[in-house]
Amino acid sequence: MYREMMKSKLHRVTVTHADVNYVGSITIDRDLMDMVDLLPNEKVDVVNIANGARLSTYVIPGKRGSGVIGINGAAARMVSPGDVIIVIGYALVPGDELPSFKPAVVFVDGRNRPILSGDNPLALPEDGCAHDLSRPALAEE
Repeated sequence: MYREMMKSKLHRVTVTHADVNYVGSITIDRDLMDMVDLLPNEKVDVVNIANGARLSTYVIPGKRGSGVIGINGAAARMVSPGDVIIVIGYALVPGDELPSFKPAVVFVDGRNRPILSGDNPLALPEDGCAHDLSRPALAEE
């Protein structure tokens, strides 16, 4: 039997832009994609912490090191710049591989820079929060 398991999680990333006129998808910094094993065109769920919206779309790579998290197409009506979201990718895992299966999880700061990574989705950063929500996304320091 195969089970659908969470294999990739970007926890509490901040949306940097939204473009309703784009064809569709979510643009993710290529470095973040690599850290959680997401491929171009891979299906993901997006969970909007700001309003509870949940949607499925596909990934397109963004510029490495940019921190970009862009919501494109119709999804831009459900997610706005500055919203904090969770991006989740899944895999079908054979039952006999479940004991050794490990997801890739990345927590970021308010500028979408990785601060903690691993395979435990419950292992929060030491401050108990992925980033300070009072800081605007990608603000000048």
